[in-house]
Amino acid sequence: MMDKKQKKFLTVAPFECAWPNDLRFREAGRGCVAFDAFAHNDVTIVFREQVGSQHYHYKRDNCPHYTVIIGSHRNKRFKIEVDGKTVVDAAGVGLCCSSAFQSYWISIYDGLISIGKGRYPFQNLCFQWLDSNPNCSVQYVGLSSWDKHVGYRNVNVLPVTPNHLSLWKHVDYVEHDLGEDDLEQELEDQIANYESWGLGKFLENWELSDMFFVVGKEERVVPAHKLILAACGDFGLSSSVEEVVHLPDISYSVLHALLQYVYTGHAQILESDLRSLKSLSLQYKVMPLVKQCEEILEQLTSHEQLVESPKPVDISYPSWLQCSKTFPYGLPINRERLEQFLSTGEYSDLDIYVGVHDLVLQSHKVILGSWSVPFAKMFTNGMRESASSMVCLKDVPFEAFKIMLEFMYTGEINKEATGGINTLLLQLLLLADEFGVTLLHQECCKILLECLSEDSVCPILQVISSVPSCKLIEETCERIFSMHFDYCTTASIDFVMLDEASFSNILQHTDLTVTSEERVLNAILLWCLQARELYGWETVNELIVNSTPEMLFGERLKSLNGFLNLVRFPLLPLELLKKFEGSNLCQQIPTFDHLVKEAIRFLEFGVTGSKRSQKFQHRKSSFKELLYICDGDSNGVLYFAGTSYGKHQWVNPVLSKRVTITASSPISRCTDPKVLVSRNFQGTSLAGPQMEDGRNASWWMVDVGQDHQLMCNYYTLRQDGSGAFMRRWNFQGSLDGKSWTNLRIHENDQTICKPGQFASWPITGPNALLPFRFFRLLMTAPTTDDTNPWNCCICFLELYGYFR
Repeated sequence: MMDKKQKKFLTVAPFECAWPNDLRFREAGRGCVAFDAFAHNDVTIVFREQVGSQHYHYKRDNCPHYTVIIGSHRNKRFKIEVDGKTVVDAAGVGLCCSSAFQSYWISIYDGLISIGKGRYPFQNLCFQWLDSNPNCSVQYVGLSSWDKHVGYRNVNVLPVTPNHLSLWKHVDYVEHDLGEDDLEQELEDQIANYESWGLGKFLENWELSDMFFVVGKEERVVPAHKLILAACGDFGLSSSVEEVVHLPDISYSVLHALLQYVYTGHAQILESDLRSLKSLSLQYKVMPLVKQCEEILEQLTSHEQLVESPKPVDISYPSWLQCSKTFPYGLPINRERLEQFLSTGEYSDLDIYVGVHDLVLQSHKVILGSWSVPFAKMFTNGMRESASSMVCLKDVPFEAFKIMLEFMYTGEINKEATGGINTLLLQLLLLADEFGVTLLHQECCKILLECLSEDSVCPILQVISSVPSCKLIEETCERIFSMHFDYCTTASIDFVMLDEASFSNILQHTDLTVTSEERVLNAILLWCLQARELYGWETVNELIVNSTPEMLFGERLKSLNGFLNLVRFPLLPLELLKKFEGSNLCQQIPTFDHLVKEAIRFLEFGVTGSKRSQKFQHRKSSFKELLYICDGDSNGVLYFAGTSYGKHQWVNPVLSKRVTITASSPISRCTDPKVLVSRNFQGTSLAGPQMEDGRNASWWMVDVGQDHQLMCNYYTLRQDGSGAFMRRWNFQGSLDGKSWTNLRIHENDQTICKPGQFASWPITGPNALLPFRFFRLLMTAPTTDDTNPWNCCICFLELYGYFR
């Protein structure tokens, strides 16, 4: 959660965003934000036209926005995104995160984005980028994060004026009661408490210890853990018996500093004890500490300081030696040794019997307890497992648990679980949530967010809808489902397994995009029936003849009455509503009957109780229906674009720049993009071949525009005056012009057999319900012409379907 503490600083938790009221440009599209930030990676600043929510995240924002990310890719790169698309991805520009508060500024001026470092805005410029299509409406500033906490303070929004250099005087830097170090430590403590893992809680703690030191003349007993000591040095410990190590000549303060360094990565010791600490570290081969003691002693000697001084010295494991950003981050522990101890079972004090077949995994309680509060409590609160060396986890999937266990030792997810969205990844996410392994949970969430698609949202929603910590993923899945409602309710019947809350959220989502309210009605009926196959309301109408609503819908009948009110019946054709009126559904379901009759009255007489009701208004994201009637008609999308989308008389849409057409060969007299959307026959119009991936490729491509998409269900083309007839080609769609989806595959298609001939084909199946911006006709084999077999000779192309 986000926590603001009396102007000290603002902590933004992973996958969240803060929208302070005062962070708004005075003039839209022009402003500067100056701030201090503290983070391990991904200091993320969002600029939007409207304020977002706390659970807002730029990865699922469908509205225009700029995103600036400092320290992306594990603090290695700097990124700028426009509307979710990366436009700048640079390394070595001097813009990285810091483990201490660092000052930055970002200005936007009519699409010119400038970023710099330092306390004063408009000085120390590090990077600039100009948007060729600037968004001059961004006004609100959001402070966000990715998978780690980010701390912000001294955040100020300033106007952009010609005299930039004078603006630093207006920045309000608050004086704090806390010192710089104390403030940073307080934020570090918050982050540490959130992540709630680490070995520090086991420092000199008898819980889970399997050895102890007897130190000094007073013979003070100090507990420790063999595994941890063996992973950072050579203590000569046996793996089979409880060990007692006597150190009569070593003071407790020296041993405490050594153990503190091992378990926490930090230690404090008096200058007078430095030589003893170095000697003890060398004895046990904790070499990073040996080297640091030598360096400190050398510095003290060179400055002729007395090394017998009682002045304390702070020692921290150096950051440049930290090979991992997770466990054992900040600790002098050899991760390869930890992995070896896991694989060999050395020093193991726990056998974990996993799954129904009781497969055994050997592990170490101190590692599990350092990552997971549930495991720590299981091993330390007097439960049966506290005294036992065996734990049984019957209802846990073995492969997923094994990957989680490996993560606890390495800080990395096995590649088996990162190959896109699969059952193993979902099982891993649930295990991480169940056992409180926060960093693993965040890694799983990152993978899911990056791989979400309209094909995966249903199975994911079924799994995570009951997990509070997955709220961001749940909301993102619901939004994707809403935007691809036709596809998600037609490509598979899986959506009927969604819980009522998720399905209700989708039906009421502001981004719900449908081609017809009839599809909404069909989806509701199928969900309430818990259908096992896809069909429409007509089938339900027949089923109810020999049954009752109570028998047919069961416990979901109550939900049906509520969901029917979400169908916008007045937007349906009157002819269809008349069919409904005489149906069995109207006779047996009073709510359905009332809504149908209300819609008919509205369409026939304009009579309704409240015209302001949503049910009488078109949806925000609805499509315009542009359906095929005959070859060469004026109902297609490209003709519609030529009329400025129905506003003016037709002008060639390539000339008016409403659409863009490109070919596999350069523009020439015979390869003219505007010919393909003209209304005149052209005797010679071709796209010549080019080499792609070592083979010939000939294609025509249409871009319907940045702000437009089409669910294509029909297309028409016309042969030019040649006899080069295509026989094998693919008609494809794409969102980005790079990754293509086959909408129709033509194999030995003999349809085109005359020069100047029109030909049209339907697009069927679930892919006809996917919206695309780019469309391509790609030849996959030579034509019938022997002279130039790879020329794609068409002089007209038209697309049909649902357009927005």
